[in-house]
Amino acid sequence: MNGAEDTLLDVADLSVRFPMARKSLFGERSYLHAVRGVSFVVRRGRTLGLVGESGSGKTTTAMAAIRLVEASGGAVRFEGQDLLALDGEAMRLARRHVQVIFQDPYSSLNPRERVGAIVREPLDLMGIGASSAEREERVRELFALVGLRPDQMALFPHQFSGGQRQRVSIARALATNPKLVVCDEPVSALDVAIQAQILNLLRRLQDEMGLSYLFISHDLGVVQFICDDVAVMYLGEIVELADRASLFSQPRHPYTAALIEAAPSLARRKSAGYRRGGMVKGDPPSPMSVPKGCAFASRCPRVADRCLEEKPELRPMGATLAACHFPLG
Repeated sequence: MNGAEDTLLDVADLSVRFPMARKSLFGERSYLHAVRGVSFVVRRGRTLGLVGESGSGKTTTAMAAIRLVEASGGAVRFEGQDLLALDGEAMRLARRHVQVIFQDPYSSLNPRERVGAIVREPLDLMGIGASSAEREERVRELFALVGLRPDQMALFPHQFSGGQRQRVSIARALATNPKLVVCDEPVSALDVAIQAQILNLLRRLQDEMGLSYLFISHDLGVVQFICDDVAVMYLGEIVELADRASLFSQPRHPYTAALIEAAPSLARRKSAGYRRGGMVKGDPPSPMSVPKGCAFASRCPRVADRCLEEKPELRPMGATLAACHFPLG
């Protein structure tokens, strides 16, 4: 699926910066550059993973793409419609087709509401369903869809396990029958056995409902399991973008290789021809003072003089796009 008709979400040159407090009354205002010129597409019925270390900008990128965070520049098109240009009412209508599953199901669910009412709330807000009875039936269907019983609709969030609460969150996200679901670390707060159950549920729902996912995670094992395509982010930029098989079998960017090597869950999955990129040390530079050349240069085992002066552009390398002057073989 490579044609424009298969593109659901098209993000082009997206940037997000946050103003910082002035150090003095008349001092110059500085900015934290959280996302810098990010471009990607999410195709219909597929999952794009955004991965990277904490602070890489992956969550901010996803939230800016669906206008839960204000973008500073760029364009975002959902089914050809420019989301960044929509006014309040038009955006409210568009949001019916774009929903979010958050990382912590306990904090994202109102503890004072029964879960049946929590799942029903999007239906009420969007005016979906001809009657109260029809909406109630829709909630019952959603509970069954995610593996919960109808009698559990009367319970409160604290009466569920972590995995069950995430199922409630998934049911709520699916209430409006969306086309795109942003999954923000949806299994990171769960133990491994429950993670597998939720991931299998997400894959089944995708197959049955034709959903597209924008999947945010720092866990490369989870990404390899559920994502079709993967964008690796570092300091607010995409440094590598590829289909799952290409990225995990032959990473081109040293940072991608380092992430894979550091992932315990991938220790036995690396192919015989996998080429190591070397481990990285230290911390990323500050997003308030981005280096002139390659942002990864200070931590890269392959760094050369060119890396310190010239910023590498994302360019084709076989089946992969990578931003590196000296990519892996």
